[in-house]
Amino acid sequence: MKISAFEVRVGNLIEYQNKLWKIHKKNHVKPGKGGAFVQLEMKSIGDGTKLNERFRSEDKVEKAHVEQRQMQYLYADGDSYVFMDNESYEQLTIPGDELEEQMPYLLPNTDVVINFHNENPIGIDLPANVVLEVMETEVMLKGQTAASGGKPAVLETGLKISVPQFVNIGDKIKVNTDTGEYVERV
Repeated sequence: MKISAFEVRVGNLIEYQNKLWKIHKKNHVKPGKGGAFVQLEMKSIGDGTKLNERFRSEDKVEKAHVEQRQMQYLYADGDSYVFMDNESYEQLTIPGDELEEQMPYLLPNTDVVINFHNENPIGIDLPANVVLEVMETEVMLKGQTAASGGKPAVLETGLKISVPQFVNIGDKIKVNTDTGEYVERV
């Protein structure tokens, strides 16, 4: 199935140059001059090679045909992560190096879609946004509300992002899983 390169998300699988690639990073760029493009960092499923490729807005990519199963993230087991099939209750262990970009967005008992290609797990699709609690951030002092920009925060999964000045420790915030950016306070 052909889709626009702009519709590709981190964790998706595409067929490109006769290989199966997993998207590790996506960067949408709108230069001041010329058309917008998306920069994709991909890793080959077969041999592990990495590729950085630039796609224009009119470019189409072939989304790999994969079987998707609804699963639930249970817990980390050393350097691996354990998931449970929601229908058969079978457990599946996936090595941590395959999911290192996506795990900072997952809490135990989170539902995800795991992609299988030839019965082998090859990646997960995260929800578009996740809700995480702020564990560490600077305290806002009275009178600092006019300061522009954000401040650093550490979330309950260890993810470090920039949040607005009004966000405090203990607040739950929504984070975009594609960009890793703050969306809103919940």
